[in-house]
Amino acid sequence: MRQKTHPVLTKCPVCQENLIATKMECEHCESKIEGRFHFSKFNYLEPEKLYFIELFVKSRGNIKAIEKELNMSYPTVKKMLDDVISELGYPVEEEEENDNHDESMLSRAEIIKQLENKEITVLEALNLLKKGK
Repeated sequence: MRQKTHPVLTKCPVCQENLIATKMECEHCESKIEGRFHFSKFNYLEPEKLYFIELFVKSRGNIKAIEKELNMSYPTVKKMLDDVISELGYPVEEEEENDNHDESMLSRAEIIKQLENKEITVLEALNLLKKGK
């Protein structure tokens, strides 16, 4: 009979620093290994960020698909992506002006459509329209 398992704790409940694993056990043969085992960077992310990464991979990085799945605006999805990049220890670079996903590249019609579909707020639409000038 299998014992009930719990999610792996990766943060110390006392000081909030990263934890390491010191013992591993095989459920099949009951072999035990002791040592100092580090988790991957992804293990230290919050469940919401892991879900975001899962959606990002599933949608092959298509931000519009993520917007639709999460019912969020483009700027919110981009912020989440920047947060994940930062939490994984990488610098968040400013977008290049010719980036295909740059919100300033949206046509007026696309911006109005997003506004009508309540995908973005009026303020976001105005900012996008100003950038497109």
